[in-house]
Amino acid sequence: MSFTSLGVSHSLIKALNAQGISAATPIQEGAIPPVLAHKDVLGIAETGSGKTISYVLPTLQKLEARVEPKRHREPTILTLVPTRELAQQVHSVFEEFLPALTDRYHSMAVHGGVSINPQMQAVGKADILVCTPGRLLDLVNKNAVNLTSITTLILDEADKMLSLGFKEEIDSIIARLPKKRQNLLFSATLSEDLSSIHKMLLDQPTIVKITTPQPTLNADTPCESENRSKDLIHQLGYFTPDEKKGPLLRYLIKSNEYKQILVFASSTRMVDNITRKLWKNKIDADAIHSKISQTGRREILLDFKSGKLKVLVTTDLLARGIDIDHLPCVINYELPRSPKDYIHRIGRTGRAGASGNAISLISPEEIHHFRVIQKKMGHRVKMLHSADINLHGY
Repeated sequence: MSFTSLGVSHSLIKALNAQGISAATPIQEGAIPPVLAHKDVLGIAETGSGKTISYVLPTLQKLEARVEPKRHREPTILTLVPTRELAQQVHSVFEEFLPALTDRYHSMAVHGGVSINPQMQAVGKADILVCTPGRLLDLVNKNAVNLTSITTLILDEADKMLSLGFKEEIDSIIARLPKKRQNLLFSATLSEDLSSIHKMLLDQPTIVKITTPQPTLNADTPCESENRSKDLIHQLGYFTPDEKKGPLLRYLIKSNEYKQILVFASSTRMVDNITRKLWKNKIDADAIHSKISQTGRREILLDFKSGKLKVLVTTDLLARGIDIDHLPCVINYELPRSPKDYIHRIGRTGRAGASGNAISLISPEEIHHFRVIQKKMGHRVKMLHSADINLHGY
């Protein structure tokens, strides 16, 4: 469906066309019209479905139509997200479309991991705030920002915020907002916690639930998923003892012609260990985890997105907070704790209509857990044995 038929303004459609976007995704088709109509919306759709644009476009269009002048330190659009990386990502989407409007409006990402003083100085000019809950409350408590003029509240990846224990902070923020406002809640799943908060937060919402399976399940073995032709991620697993994971990873990197590879491990210590061994084997790699500064993470991520860096090793910190067009391969060096995190990890590839590959290295201790993950997905992953590969020299 075209964005014109959804009611998107000509100026924003020009910005979409400049980015090569001409047709709306299902979540955008369902969410944009009710958001433009000032209705509350509950959007449920998997990672990579286009949720961000589904609320960025209509909220910006309504902002452009606003007549009353903005008050200092009183933003009107507030987006809450669970991680610093996602705050930067969502802010960047707002920034991509703001030039299509007048130059009166400004967006700002607010999160921890950096000094609060520059944020205190800059936040007064922002019309749009994209925030992690804790840092926003820090700014509110320091009287750096007032939330009484918020007209639109957006909770993005609300399921993740609740699972990370942000409910108390979210409740505190909501208590500071004007009662008359539009509420938009987007999530990948509808958990019990999320169901309770949407009933409390949303007023007669339009519910947009995209039930088509996320395009992440594709292998040579049978799958219960429907719409197989739309599946874009080819999953593969290797049975391998822990001591052979390093050589196998290096073999996979060197024997395939992937331009970029995102490697997931479970701890910062393991991420650093993997990265050091890749360096020793003359593989261009770097690491991102919570112990690296925000500035450092941003620079490394930019190098990876631009193709200057071939291999990025990370924790689940980037399982949701990274969006790279045409990322060809994700490798699970270790499995995550939950099937949901596995889906989000491999969902970094196979995006924007491009195919992708997801490879998992499974030790004997992880076999049972991987079976649980596959059962939750309703999908069996093709498995190979590392014993059949000559890893000498890797």
